[in-house]
Amino acid sequence: MGPWRCLLLLPLLAGALRAQQQQFMEYVERRLTLLEERISQWHDQSSRYSTELRDFKNQVLGMLETAEKEREAMRSEAESAAVRVDRLEREVDYLETQNPAPPCVEVDETLMEKQVATAKQRKNEKYTKLTDCSDTIASVRAMKILKRFGSTSGLWTRDAAGNSEKIYVFDGTANDTVYVFPRMREFTLFSATRKAARIKLPYPWVGTGHLVYNGHLYYIRQQGPFQVIKFNLANKTVVDSSVFPAEEQIPVFGLSPFTYIEVAADEEGLWAIYATKEDEKNICLAKLDPTSLDIEQMWDTPCPRENAEGAFVVCGALHVVYNTRLPSRSRVQCVFDVSGTLSPEDASLVYFPKRYGSHSSMKYSPRERQIYAWDDGYQIIYRMEMKKKLEV
Repeated sequence: MGPWRCLLLLPLLAGALRAQQQQFMEYVERRLTLLEERISQWHDQSSRYSTELRDFKNQVLGMLETAEKEREAMRSEAESAAVRVDRLEREVDYLETQNPAPPCVEVDETLMEKQVATAKQRKNEKYTKLTDCSDTIASVRAMKILKRFGSTSGLWTRDAAGNSEKIYVFDGTANDTVYVFPRMREFTLFSATRKAARIKLPYPWVGTGHLVYNGHLYYIRQQGPFQVIKFNLANKTVVDSSVFPAEEQIPVFGLSPFTYIEVAADEEGLWAIYATKEDEKNICLAKLDPTSLDIEQMWDTPCPRENAEGAFVVCGALHVVYNTRLPSRSRVQCVFDVSGTLSPEDASLVYFPKRYGSHSSMKYSPRERQIYAWDDGYQIIYRMEMKKKLEV
């Protein structure tokens, strides 16, 4: 090809290059425009999603607030329902006991007078022991605080003679319902009374001197003369009763004005701790027949009522626990042995660890050698260290 032909092709090639460059620029512009549109669309969608997310968050917060309010309302309704159920149970128990079968508890006055005369004839005589128990308390070996339950004053105990593991609770100093827990574990874990069985007694009780002994409940009737009621826990019936033959009775413990008779159990059997107007300074003791509630023998003890808060019997020896008007440390300060085998010098001055206030009840368990105590609403177990008596 000659030079002149090359010169002719140059304008054609330049035009083609410009056309391709123009097409490329147009393509790039279209792509940039499309990219800008997509970026703008993404911004719009992102803004919309942010708005929807914010609205959803506000909606969820509102739902959570509503759910919390509904939960509080349901909790209040559940508590109200529990209160109504408890009230209904009490009303049902009350209705069931409005017409109880009349127990055969009439007191033969002639027989009672004869028994009292026999007991008074043997008053303050030396007691002939039924067992070979020769132990006395040396000290408090251990203390265990189980829980806080019920009123500041009350009584809790197990069967002092039987093998039952049930826990019996008398809340307060005057009522007609006994709470029964199947074992110590349930009593320790559960605080609500609806977890316990209830025994509605035919007569209301008073004080904290009651006792569960060999499948029977011995409790002090609230109304009328001070009457010891023997109640069969298996068939829920009154087996027997006895009007205590002491005129013008007064509270047996100076610091526990709600208790007039303390029924106690030890290795020898059943006892009654009481006080009368005749000798209002000191505490009296009587041995009871657990089957018939007859008084077998009576004693005037040298233990004063003043500042006494409780008492129990161990191996035929009365142990009286004292405190002060402003509660301090409880202590066994007076011991009276009905058999005369314990010398006053050998009786230990036993101190109980200071806890909350003063004991409203102290029930000795002869088969466990420990005391179930109620101290200002706290339920406590004292395990005792024993020693042999030194005979006089």
